Amino acid sequence: MTSNSRERIIGKIRKALGENSLPMPFPEADKLTAFYENGTLGPEEKFAQEFGALGGKFVYCENEQEMLQQLEALADTMRWSKIHSKDSFLLNLFQEHEINLVQQANDMSDIQVGISLCESLVARTGSVLVSAAQEYGRALPVYSPIHITVAFANQLVWDISDAFKSLNEKYNNNLPSLISLTTGPSRTADIEKTLVVGVHGPKEVYVFFVDKNWKK
Repeated sequence: MTSNSRERIIGKIRKALGENSLPMPFPEADKLTAFYENGTLGPEEKFAQEFGALGGKFVYCENEQEMLQQLEALADTMRWSKIHSKDSFLLNLFQEHEINLVQQANDMSDIQVGISLCESLVARTGSVLVSAAQEYGRALPVYSPIHITVAFANQLVWDISDAFKSLNEKYNNNLPSLISLTTGPSRTADIEKTLVVGVHGPKEVYVFFVDKNWKK
């Protein structure tokens, strides 16, 4: 086929497509953003609603002092003798307030309750986003049967795309080697289609939300 013949055929195809174009089958797809928005709930309420629906426990704290008090009260109720962490920010915070409940995580195999920061919270899905670039690496949120996340107001985003935008800005587009999006307690139905909680990670998850910005 010569180049002139090929061009004539392509021209006819283009003309036919232009004259017989079909309407978009799902025109509402252009308005997916509106589908994700919620006009009645703020991001804090939306996250708490979705996180709770998945089996997570959400604790609202007005400031860091209230977070410390709430955590001590929870530990007393649940009879936790110690909570492990690898976040220097959290370890220093508890040390400053002379709270011995939270200790440095050394032997990961012995951890029952872990506490850590996160990269962000995703309101629409009630998810917690963490990465391998954080001080606790990959292990702590997976090893501990009970895991507590401490998050601040400026870490709460509406959607997953916002969370990744924040990550790119934080790490100058050099993303961490592992990014994990955790939505509720670990669960699986692989064995005889019976739902089992806590197989591949924590069976109990908490988020302590501090309603003030964190100075990273």
